[in-house]
Amino acid sequence: MKIEKIQVLRGPNIWSIRRPNLIQMRLDLEEVEHLPTNKIDGFGERLERLIPSLITHRCSEGVEGGFFQRVEMGTWMGHVIEHVALEIQTIAGMDTGFGRTRETKSPGIYNVVFSYLEENSGVYAAEQSVEIARCLIEDQEYNIVECIQNLREIRELHRLGPSTGSIVEEAAARKIPWIRLGRNSLVQLGYGVNQQRFQATITGKTSSIAVDIACNKELTKRMLDEAAIPVPSGDLVSDEEGLRDVIAKIGYPIVLKPLDGNHGKGSSINVMDFETAMVGLEHAQNYGPNVIVERYITGYDFRILVINHKMVAAARRVPAHVIGDGELNIQQLIEKENLDPRRGYGHEKVLTEISVDKDTNELLEKLHYTLESVPKNGEIVYLKSTANLSTGGTSIDVTDMVHPENITMAERVSRIIGLDVCGIDIMAENLTQPLKESGGAILEVNAAPGFRMHLAPSEGLPRNVAAPVVDMLYPPGKPAKIPIIAVTGTNGKTTTTRLIAHIVKNNGYRVGFTTSDGIYIQNVMLTKGDTTGPISAEFVLKDPTVEFAVLETARGGILRSGLGFNSCDIGVLTNIKEDHLGMNDIHNLRDLTKVKQVVMDSVRKDGWSVLNADDEYSMRLMPELESKIALFSLHEDNPHMKKFAKEGKITCVYEEGFVTIKKGDWKIRIIKANNVPITMEGKAKFMISNVLAASLSTYLYGFEIDDIANSLRTLIPSPALTPGRLNIFKFKKFQVLIDFAHNPAGYEAIEDYLKNVEATKKIGIISGVGDRRDEDIRECGKIAGRMFDYIIIRNEKHLRGRTEEEINDLIITGIQQAGRSVSYESIPKEIEALKHAMSMAEEGTFITALSDVVTNAIDLVQEYQNREILEEGKLPIH
Repeated sequence: MKIEKIQVLRGPNIWSIRRPNLIQMRLDLEEVEHLPTNKIDGFGERLERLIPSLITHRCSEGVEGGFFQRVEMGTWMGHVIEHVALEIQTIAGMDTGFGRTRETKSPGIYNVVFSYLEENSGVYAAEQSVEIARCLIEDQEYNIVECIQNLREIRELHRLGPSTGSIVEEAAARKIPWIRLGRNSLVQLGYGVNQQRFQATITGKTSSIAVDIACNKELTKRMLDEAAIPVPSGDLVSDEEGLRDVIAKIGYPIVLKPLDGNHGKGSSINVMDFETAMVGLEHAQNYGPNVIVERYITGYDFRILVINHKMVAAARRVPAHVIGDGELNIQQLIEKENLDPRRGYGHEKVLTEISVDKDTNELLEKLHYTLESVPKNGEIVYLKSTANLSTGGTSIDVTDMVHPENITMAERVSRIIGLDVCGIDIMAENLTQPLKESGGAILEVNAAPGFRMHLAPSEGLPRNVAAPVVDMLYPPGKPAKIPIIAVTGTNGKTTTTRLIAHIVKNNGYRVGFTTSDGIYIQNVMLTKGDTTGPISAEFVLKDPTVEFAVLETARGGILRSGLGFNSCDIGVLTNIKEDHLGMNDIHNLRDLTKVKQVVMDSVRKDGWSVLNADDEYSMRLMPELESKIALFSLHEDNPHMKKFAKEGKITCVYEEGFVTIKKGDWKIRIIKANNVPITMEGKAKFMISNVLAASLSTYLYGFEIDDIANSLRTLIPSPALTPGRLNIFKFKKFQVLIDFAHNPAGYEAIEDYLKNVEATKKIGIISGVGDRRDEDIRECGKIAGRMFDYIIIRNEKHLRGRTEEEINDLIITGIQQAGRSVSYESIPKEIEALKHAMSMAEEGTFITALSDVVTNAIDLVQEYQNREILEEGKLPIH
């Protein structure tokens, strides 16, 4: 077996719209293709022995143990690998259960697809599931324990922390999109101008001054003391003399902690003598020269959580500990405690496994214990000096027990320090009495307090403390998203995207859009190249200035990674034509339709799917779409348009020379097509189709007819605004057209336009694209033979595995099938081909360059045009 590639799908994809996080592994079974599981001696028994929990997989049998039944009856190894990949993730604390295994059209090659919770762990699970299958087939040992531990460690290394994760989950439950920014816990909620950012539990609203105050424990304590908030007596020291002076004032027991410490690092508590105090001073100074020394307050460790200046939760924290039974030693008691099913590795469960570290050994040493010591029955032995859950501590929810006076005090503290998310550490006998009565005190105020103790306490009610954070970031009425119009299809995507973006911009929005030539924010190109994939979409959605996104969405990005957004307001499908077939398991128009459908399925149910009624495969999607549907067509008598008219539905049609919105039988004419510059005076029918799609989608969004019409009048086709889309350059004796057409449908559109162009001679510069099917390359040659009088065959920049001779032979075969005598020659380099065509141009010649690298062709033609300007001493005509 051989893994050909592993892809991480992070958005809606061809396998599932609602399960965006999938691993897609392309697997070559090689000789195992001929070995179903029932043909491999002992395979099922070895699998059941290695991963017995697979018995819970019901598979198609629909009963517990169904998967093992399939293995016994005989199933293919790709199916086994899918289930193993899912189960080892589940055992490692990542319970996820969606999977699919499908054979491709290449014998023995399978796509094994399964869901993941953390993508690095998902990739590792893919690799190890294949290795597990190999070991089982060959009857070799496999260390499943090591595999599961590695999965856990990878997960903990890359996952969002429990606090961050809880806010993300709450946002996602409210349909608020989120994007992880970088590898840490910095997260963006929402899109564009409506985004909010947070990291751990520090939000974009958190005051940096407040964080500085909270991090300065001495300043915090002084500010609270001046506001009549109870705090322990003490002071700041940096040397032995200062330590003696403070102890003389406050007496024992004392606590020492670094001024700038956190999570209890460098702290020493309940210190009863000066020798131990000096050791504590040196320990604290490992984290900074200044150390807080204060009176040790007896009682229980409490945390009150205040969000947006309202108390939302309170918990009593208990350090990691064991309780003696008079028989087991401390090490055995720790092992027993770690068997509690609520405890797991890292943050995977409610509680964390207790580990033995320096802090543990120091605490035991103070008790004159070792790990081999046997505590008395009922004796509590504390193993950590702090009550952090990450070190094995436990928490008890006490939210409903907090005295109203303590609630008011906590909310005052949050305002005094200025924190929007505030964790207040209190030492007291209880919180049911006011602190001034119980003798308790506030020890610390924390910026970015952890939520885990409240989300999943070991005792008491769990509290959804993430909800008030999201409420604060997105109060009622505040949107999280920005409008998104996604454009997909085979031909016309870029032009339609540009038209929509132009209309949106002219209506006062700051628009970001992606195209096959670059990413634009408000018509300024920020990134050059083919930017029609999910990374480019995310670029726009992350930009805090963007108010409206128009996203060209091509097949390649969908197949590689899925969509870069979970949903859109309007989806536009221009057409579905032969292009890139035979690649990435997309062999025919049905396969291609499935890819394009991903975009249309992402349209909100109350949004609009805009479909081309003249395109057969687009129409096949109608019964499957859940959103509202509107159609556009170049033909008013199109049967789909007639049916929609009878039903009173909205369409956009080209009728009697007008671009017209129809509601049932009512007509609202937007503009005469020959007044839209991009249609070349109405001669370019395929451009009219793009105008229909853009007009319909913007009308559906809510723009006024007059505003749409005015926008259509002002988008002037040019290399700057519409590069490679019917760019015409006029010279004294001839004209040059540069277009991105690269497939049969694109060639036919150019052919239709050239029928309306008067010329003494039509010269075509064409090439075959290496990653197209033979029949597609031949068809392009055939169409070229019909529309040109003379053809120059050039070579593509990227041959994609073919030879120049192979491609050219296919083109020539097509030219010869055109049914007319056409002269042709081959000039490998595009620039040389263009130069040659212009040098041989006569009066009235029309040159058409169908180019894959439009920038190079445009630059050369403009250079020649500028040269003619200098010679003529006048400006060019566009």
